[in-house]
Amino acid sequence: MLVGWGGYQGYQTWQTAQIEKKLGVLNTKQIKQNITSKFRTTLQKKQAPLVKKYAAIAKDSRYTFAHMYTKVNPYKRSPLSALAIFRTKKATKITIKVLGKTNKTAITTTYKKYQKDHQIAILGLYADDDNQVQVTATAKDGSKQMTTLHLHTAALPKDLSDINIDVKKADKSRMEIGTDKLAFIVRTTKKPFAVDADGAIRWYSTDYSQHVFKQLSNGHILRLAKKNNSADVYNEMLEEDYLGRVYKDYHFNTEAVDKNLTTDAEYTLIHHDAIELPNHNILATVSDGTANLKSRKNSQNRYVEDTLVEISHQTGKIVRVIDFKKLLPSEMYSANTMPKHSGAKDWIHINSLYYQKKTGDLVVSGRHQDIVMKLNYRTLKFVWIYCGKPQADWPHQYRRYLLTPTKGTNFTGGQHAAILIPGTTANTDKLLLFNNNVSLANGDKKTSKKYSQGVAYSINNRKKTITQTWQYGQSLGVKNFSLVIGSDRYLANQNRLLDFGYLKNGTESNIREVTKNGQLVYNLYLSNFGDGGYVYRSERFSLYPKNDGHKADTYE
Repeated sequence: MLVGWGGYQGYQTWQTAQIEKKLGVLNTKQIKQNITSKFRTTLQKKQAPLVKKYAAIAKDSRYTFAHMYTKVNPYKRSPLSALAIFRTKKATKITIKVLGKTNKTAITTTYKKYQKDHQIAILGLYADDDNQVQVTATAKDGSKQMTTLHLHTAALPKDLSDINIDVKKADKSRMEIGTDKLAFIVRTTKKPFAVDADGAIRWYSTDYSQHVFKQLSNGHILRLAKKNNSADVYNEMLEEDYLGRVYKDYHFNTEAVDKNLTTDAEYTLIHHDAIELPNHNILATVSDGTANLKSRKNSQNRYVEDTLVEISHQTGKIVRVIDFKKLLPSEMYSANTMPKHSGAKDWIHINSLYYQKKTGDLVVSGRHQDIVMKLNYRTLKFVWIYCGKPQADWPHQYRRYLLTPTKGTNFTGGQHAAILIPGTTANTDKLLLFNNNVSLANGDKKTSKKYSQGVAYSINNRKKTITQTWQYGQSLGVKNFSLVIGSDRYLANQNRLLDFGYLKNGTESNIREVTKNGQLVYNLYLSNFGDGGYVYRSERFSLYPKNDGHKADTYE
């Protein structure tokens, strides 16, 4: 019996390998070669003289609390930020407050460590303004010094000042804005920026960015970027701070990107998401590189956006490859009916990742299969699969993982930004996502394209059932239907921040913050943002996450 079973398993493995070979599935070594990730130091070297200059100023005893060194846009990439350097006679903690123009628009934070040497980031300045910044130094005995800085900033560049930012509603007392939080506008291309409750731009980068914009555990941000703004390819991933200083630059092979794309604003290899793992490595969504292999110029076996890579934060190199062609049924990617990019099969279109620290599980969203999956990151064994594909159409080995929706719960279509939120336990997952509600393969065809919504679900891991517990957006109907892109973020006060990113054929985006009871507290419309510059996601991030502790926690 055991020998027979072992033989059967061996045959299954052999058969799978033959199918993968026939369909042109690459091995790990080949994918690593196609992507060729490594660290690049061009930006760090460019900034090195500034880093050296500020280090020297920090040792200069002439700069005191009464006579600070200040520099607006200290690294020439973040114009609404400033650096203050000074010494105090006593060890002090420093509080800064950028005065706001209306109620609850001030940006305030405290550097809690008592020390004599201070290098302080001043963030959240207004553009084209003589910003007043109150600085307070508090010693351990409670004695205080106070001063006010006046920091002048340049006007916004035309591509940002031309954007129409229209705040229809802002109930600031019920919004999750804390003392230093902004709504970050994570775009499909062009300059990322952040706005306060009034819609005023209080932070932006001079460098273009695409899709990826994440807060890291060390307080830095991770974002997808270009070599320069005129370059075609988003093949740099930067770790930087809000002052614009670059700490790491992950560089990827430009030959592996599809330079024939006509549906994307710019070409890219890392395409939708990247997250930080507990070991601080980066897990990113990529294409396997087959789309541009000369040997496959006329082949049907070319694929995009179906692979994950783990990248070492120490070396910049790929340490693990996860190809979903090896995890899901071959029928899914062999079909010639799936959407294509210049002939390459975009059969799953992975668009979001979420890592669950307690279990070591990964939640993955695949737009073109209308599928959300949870699997163990170490073993790659599925925990559950949520997809409208009929059970009978799945091979037997997958059926035990399929979730059955309870009455009143519909399958998602073209969904984005799938995460787990507080309330998740060993037996129950609390899933939150943005349901674009466009049936691409296995979605709900009855409601497809009638509305988009943010949705929360409760998943019984034992019974493999899923129940909708919350939604917002259905009543808005077709006018807030977002064919592509969007997000639904859980905030610290249990509000949700939703991005209906692609309205009116991509000429308008709508960001809404609602309470857990669905009451609208913030309503922001953006338009005239340039070709492809719509809002891919919106995040509510703290400018000073290391100062704020758990108040700065994000769920993304």
